[in-house]
Amino acid sequence: MKNALVAAALNEIADRLDLDGVSFKPRAYRRAAEAIASLTEPIEAVVERGTHGELPGVGAAIAKKIEEFVSAGRLAYLDELRARLPIDLYALTQVEGIGPKTAKLLYDELGVRNLKDLERAARSESIRGIKGLGAKTEQRILRGLGEAHRLEGRILLGEASSLADSLIADLQATKRFTRIMAAGSLRRGRETIGDLDLLTVAPNPESAAQAFTELPQVREVLARGEKKTSVRLTDGLQVDLRIVPAESFGAALQYFTGSKAHNVALRKRAVTRGWKLNEYGLYDKRQHPLAGKAEADIYARLGLQEIPPELREDQGEIQQAEEGKLPRLVELADVRGDLHVHTDRSDGKASLEEMVAAAQEHGLMYIAITDHAKFAEVIGGMTPDDLRAQLDEISGLNEKLKPFRILSGVEANVQEDGTLDVPDQLLGRLDVVIAAIHSHFRLPKNAMTERLIRAVEHERVGILAHPTGRKIGERPGYEADWDEVFRRAAAANTAFEINANPIRLDLNAELVRRAVNVGCTFSIGTDAHRTAHFDFMRFGVITARRGWAKAEDILNCNAAEALCRSKGELHE
Repeated sequence: MKNALVAAALNEIADRLDLDGVSFKPRAYRRAAEAIASLTEPIEAVVERGTHGELPGVGAAIAKKIEEFVSAGRLAYLDELRARLPIDLYALTQVEGIGPKTAKLLYDELGVRNLKDLERAARSESIRGIKGLGAKTEQRILRGLGEAHRLEGRILLGEASSLADSLIADLQATKRFTRIMAAGSLRRGRETIGDLDLLTVAPNPESAAQAFTELPQVREVLARGEKKTSVRLTDGLQVDLRIVPAESFGAALQYFTGSKAHNVALRKRAVTRGWKLNEYGLYDKRQHPLAGKAEADIYARLGLQEIPPELREDQGEIQQAEEGKLPRLVELADVRGDLHVHTDRSDGKASLEEMVAAAQEHGLMYIAITDHAKFAEVIGGMTPDDLRAQLDEISGLNEKLKPFRILSGVEANVQEDGTLDVPDQLLGRLDVVIAAIHSHFRLPKNAMTERLIRAVEHERVGILAHPTGRKIGERPGYEADWDEVFRRAAAANTAFEINANPIRLDLNAELVRRAVNVGCTFSIGTDAHRTAHFDFMRFGVITARRGWAKAEDILNCNAAEALCRSKGELHE
């Protein structure tokens, strides 16, 4: 699906037109971008059907641009706008404290075009002299730059996954491949990806490599051969296509999935047996093949349980596999519901009924509606009367939807002192209460730790949402004594969310594993603000798996009836 890529291009056009002072048009582009981002089917299919012109905000001119992007992977109009204002708007606006207007102001005043220019300006204390910015903004930008550099040259897991899916679909359509799989850090589920590795089997390697280089997404061919062809896409990402014999596919898949440290440990294990392991197979002393066609056979011949790709980081997985003690990791099919869903009653983009229909299409058995309340300091939401009206709406729909179930809930704001901004008497009426921090991110470590502990020990709070507050490439997580927070939450029976939005993935895999080790429970939540966001669930599951989490560790792998209401039994 190219939905996210098309939506991002249209949003960038809107931002650049705004900066040019153009009226009305930016709104249309944003409406079109929102409509495409909300689609539950590939925009390619909508274009092929010829109905993309019927989407909200899509007139004849925007429809042609959508067709151009879907077919060519780029937009001449966007290239023209970029040439007019030659700044890396995407990279700059990923930095905390910088929006499109600030990015243009920095360009006009200081000639800032990219992250390198921005860092030079911030470190020379030039930004604080610009009217409307100041020293605090400059310090916030310096903090944000540290996080942005982590993402520089890399893309988010969600974007990489969409790109890989699109490329694989296009390659399969050429009929020149009998097998295609993504390998590398994408297959391991890393939160950011530096490049894509596609592993394939093809009867005619030369013809297959040519088909790859002729894809519309390809901007430049870096290298071409019968075994490996490398290209750079229009968005700058490098993709390596490897063509291997069918009898070596399993060995190659294991080798090119990595990680390097995991592979080194496996090769050492083979050497202790007098064998050799490489991308072509596992061989004995006389170079006779022992395994290679199937990845599972490699692990079996080495005396190991098959190790899931998400665990292949040389962090104890080989020892556990040798002893037969690898956990059965949670799978997407285990997830029965979503406990973090928003509607247009707060900052969501779809109605309650639309979100329910989308959840059912995704195979869920229940969702919790957790809109923001207007008590929140920084996010608009429901008044007490709105919340009561929503409870009545949920009750009425539940009568019609059985066995599907809507749980009532709220996303309460954790204030600076750790208290919630929603009265307890309202919380007591809800099935699910999640709490989250939305302000005062820079408290000292001790103060933030106490704030979090007070929240997780609140008798009504069932889940702490996006617990560290980080946004990948934009904002680092806040500092806290997480091991102490995990211990106190486990004792209080409060779960931690694994927020599945690819820009969050919060808790991250490392913290999930630490929390698993002290007996914490989790909720994998999409934080869905539009219907298409239910697709995020798979990224939350991947992160849970990287943290060694099992289905029994995850609240929403249970039936709705087994969940808690304010840490008590959920009543029928």
